[in-house]
Amino acid sequence: MEKLPHILLVDDDETTNFVNEILLTKLQVSTQVQIATSGEQALALLTQPPPYVPTLLLLDVAMPGMGGIAFLEAYSKLPQAQQDATVIVVLTTSMDSHDLSRINELPIAGLVSKPLNRDKIDTLLQLHFQRQLPEA
Repeated sequence: MEKLPHILLVDDDETTNFVNEILLTKLQVSTQVQIATSGEQALALLTQPPPYVPTLLLLDVAMPGMGGIAFLEAYSKLPQAQQDATVIVVLTTSMDSHDLSRINELPIAGLVSKPLNRDKIDTLLQLHFQRQLPEA
């Protein structure tokens, strides 16, 4: 399988980031996995010159400071070409109906429940990148 060039994990939970990074590396999904522990940090990465443009951005909703929804609102103001180059998938443990309705108005490709696993990653790759993990 051809690897994705860049994945950005945005989650304030260091354990979740550690586990997801190991999983993505073990499955050889990407050549580079970058981690941001806040929406602010992710936005800073995406707006630095030259802009960092991940192929896939996995975003937690509930984070202190700039959470996932605020990040998506700020992200929607970035240049359209940059937005079009990145697939954003929201990772969540649970979501109230107000958050869910707001998220569906923002530029995301989908929602995936935590924790990530091989099957969820394979589904994401098939749906958004026409790629499939090799058989286990």
